Amino acid sequence: MSGIYDDPWAYELACSFRDVPAEVDALLGWTVRHRSTGTPARTVLELAAGPAEHAREFARRGLAATALDLHPAMCAYADRQAKDEGVELDVVQDDMTAFALGRRFDLVATMLDSTSHLMTLDAFVAHLDRAADHLTADGLYVVEMSHPRDRLTDDPTVATGWTVERDGPGGQVRATVRWGEPSDKLDPVTQIADDHVTMTINEPGAPVRVIRDVVPYRFWTATELTAAIRLSGALETVAQYGDFGDVALTDPAAWRMITILRRA
Repeated sequence: MSGIYDDPWAYELACSFRDVPAEVDALLGWTVRHRSTGTPARTVLELAAGPAEHAREFARRGLAATALDLHPAMCAYADRQAKDEGVELDVVQDDMTAFALGRRFDLVATMLDSTSHLMTLDAFVAHLDRAADHLTADGLYVVEMSHPRDRLTDDPTVATGWTVERDGPGGQVRATVRWGEPSDKLDPVTQIADDHVTMTINEPGAPVRVIRDVVPYRFWTATELTAAIRLSGALETVAQYGDFGDVALTDPAAWRMITILRRA
């Protein structure tokens, strides 16, 4: 049975509740605010990009964009979508802990808590080292992670179930998504949970389609992130935000943990 990462169209549909243009606005705004030159980014690399929605949006705005992902299906989908949209996008299939592209970028970004696929501290440090090696002198690395409240309290900031709708070739497509069940417990030693994913897709004129998967998820605390940054030694923290605005990480309204890094 194929999983959610083997079906890029379904994965993109599941994540379509995100406002990608607004998030790209925030990312570009942070480059102006936090780069030492105060200039906007012109080159961008999205790591663990999946369907590369953010990279494609950067490309639509005229930036030289590169998307990197480990899954062949995701890479093929991102490349095909970019071509269909008429935008220039460089797609690379590689591991976010071991890539070496031989070039540097004004902005590197990892979105949608993709660092949860880094299962060990060694992997996280290797990932930070690779990101740092691909930054220009005043480039920034932006890491979007889930808010620690989601796993450490009984009052999570993000629901594990949601419904999305979007236009499809035959009419309105509707999908319900459950990413994680109450029975999915976080291992207190490894901090890894096997999240059960169920996605039910209703398309006009087509049978109902159900995708089921089990996705290993590694939870990282804020202090562990700080430790990984210090162990790497290649990066330093510039700022942290609790969403794609100016909400502080400690604000009750914060729903993400977004960290902005630069070369140390």
